[in-house]
Amino acid sequence: QVQLVESGGGLVQAGGSLRLSCAASGSNKYTMGWFRQAPGKEREFVASVRWGGTTYYADSVKGRFTTSRDNAKNTGSLQMNSLKPEDTAVYYCAAQSRYYLSPYEFDIWGQGTQVTVSS
Repeated sequence: QVQLVESGGGLVQAGGSLRLSCAASGSNKYTMGWFRQAPGKEREFVASVRWGGTTYYADSVKGRFTTSRDNAKNTGSLQMNSLKPEDTAVYYCAAQSRYYLSPYEFDIWGQGTQVTVSS
């Protein structure tokens, strides 16, 4: 099964930018995604990208975050701009082990990376 490793988290001031990366241990021809979980809250969908490049975003990040993937390198990324304190969370990379019709359903998860946005 594919394993995922995130990188790129850190501390940034409000209005700043961060880029998260996700490296997959092998080829994955299905949707890749990003979720986040803030303290005391449930994990929530952030963005996803299909093998062919179609993207999906949560309303809360639309226009500020951009997700993409490099199929040749088995990597995904999440470019986060205009960050807000409410974006503070642990961010998880996710992938599908088989085809799912839904771009919001995943069964492979990375270990997570902390993103903290100070006001």
